[in-house]
Amino acid sequence: MYLCGMLMKTRNNRTCGLLLLAVLLTTACNRTEVVPCDDYRQAMRDFVVRISETARAQHPDFIVIPQNGIELVTVGEDADAELAAPYLAAIDGHGQEDLFYGYNRDDKPTPAAETDYLLSYLRRSKQTGNCILVTDYCSRSEYVAGARSRCDAEGFVSFAAPSRELDVIPSGAPTHENAQDIVRLSDAQNFLYLLNCEHFSSKTAFLDAVSATNYDLIIIDLFFDNDMAFTVEEVERLKHKANGGKRLVICYMSIGEAEDYRYYWQSEWKRHKPAWLARENPEWRGNYKVRYWDPAWQEIICGAGDSYLNRILAAGFDGVYLDIIDAFEYFEK
Repeated sequence: MYLCGMLMKTRNNRTCGLLLLAVLLTTACNRTEVVPCDDYRQAMRDFVVRISETARAQHPDFIVIPQNGIELVTVGEDADAELAAPYLAAIDGHGQEDLFYGYNRDDKPTPAAETDYLLSYLRRSKQTGNCILVTDYCSRSEYVAGARSRCDAEGFVSFAAPSRELDVIPSGAPTHENAQDIVRLSDAQNFLYLLNCEHFSSKTAFLDAVSATNYDLIIIDLFFDNDMAFTVEEVERLKHKANGGKRLVICYMSIGEAEDYRYYWQSEWKRHKPAWLARENPEWRGNYKVRYWDPAWQEIICGAGDSYLNRILAAGFDGVYLDIIDAFEYFEK
């Protein structure tokens, strides 16, 4: 009642409206009520569909690739269940880590039972027309060759990452190196996954190093060193292989965790958590689980205005690589 009376006494209507808006936004940001969710898997599917529809409304050919969480391709309890058609229609491929190497530790073969489990879902996704990008964490030459050979047999695209930090461009030429123009995801025969820039002395050094490669597709972060976003001109430069062919440049974005080094992070969140912010990931300091179905979190990721997705679109990326898709497992437990 006090607020209403104060607003009524405000002579300037515009000031009144702005004050009311500020109060409402503050209330929304500081609310403590947790939005309930009765189906964590469907909530993640719906989130990915929203991201896809939002992006493609501006860029019809925008590529959407979720990483891990491959169980979302079916709506039942196993890989033979009914396909999740709206979800599959919203994406162009799947990223899968540790399929053959690195499940428990880098340079260790993934247990056969786990590989078979993942393959049962990945094969179904591929049958619908999706491109499968596999990141195995291995550096031993026999494991790198083995990962590539097994991916070739499945029709998957392989990347053997020498470091789980994704901070290294592997030495030597990419597998199936070519000078073709890559205009769609299905054209890619190899890819580079490079998120961590700490070994590059500058943004220019990073751009020079990546530009000197012949990978068909590269996955990078929106930012160099967390605070310097890549520009339209820089992304355009990266779309050209050293041999003259064109390639795709895809932007990494975590949607199942919030990261305290991102532009959207507010320092007071550690003391006064918004309702959508959950526990810190003990394995990755500064990363926090989120209730990804909460409208406030989704606005940060793909809402109007200064959302993460809009920044990616404005920078001219060809698509987005969505991480922590498997966040549903955390909440199911």
